Formats: sequence, structure tokens, C-alpha cells
Amino acid sequence: MTADAGTPLRKTLAFAAVVEVGTGLALMIGPAMVVRLLLGAEVSGVGTMLGRCFGIALLALGLACWPSRSRVESGSAAFPAMLIYNVLIALYLAYLGTIGHVGGLLLWPGVALHAVVALLLVSTWRSKA
Repeated sequence: MTADAGTPLRKTLAFAAVVEVGTGLALMIGPAMVVRLLLGAEVSGVGTMLGRCFGIALLALGLACWPSRSRVESGSAAFPAMLIYNVLIALYLAYLGTIGHVGGLLLWPGVALHAVVALLLVSTWRSKA
């Protein structure tokens, strides 16, 4: 199967990759600000270091999943990696907001964004089948 620049899966992967690269860069530059906006909590010391580590990981995920012809082809690891990440992070953030009783200005928009990306990935995958 050949994937051109206009395929829905390629566009969805590109959108997801841009979101993760952006979030990764924000965490690398200002982890305290991101944590405050997302979780409504203050972070310093080791938490700042871990935030930057998470930022590096998100940057790597976004770049690794950036859609190229080989990454959009069936059998590529980019699709399941981005799907698993978005499903699990949406569930975990929702858990933090409900059971964990934490939340900042961007918590629920973050849950919604990751849930929508996961649904878009599943939808585009199912439409190819």
C-alpha cells in the first residue's frame, strides 16, 4: 500500500507528532510551567529534571512517528506507538483528574486532545481495513 502526503492516516500521524514534539519542547524549556498548567501543581528539583526527561521522550516519540512513506505503511511501528501512547495518556490524565483530584487549566483539554487523536488513529486505521 502506498501512502501519499494526503492520506488520512498520514495527516493524523503528522498532527499527533506535531503535538508531541511541541509538548516535548515545552517540557524541556519550562517543565514547571507545563506541570502547573496541566496538573495545577508546583514542581521543582527532581520533578523539574523528570519533566525534562519526559520532554525529551515526547520529542523523540514525535520525531520517530513523523509520517514518512515507510512509517505509514502497514507493519510500521509508528501507528501502534502513537495509538498506545495517546490511549494510555488520555486514561492516565483522566484518572489524575478524577481519582487523583489534581488538575490545571489544561488537564481536561489534554485528556480530550489525546482521546480525539486516539479515536482519529483508530478511525483511519479501520477505514483502511
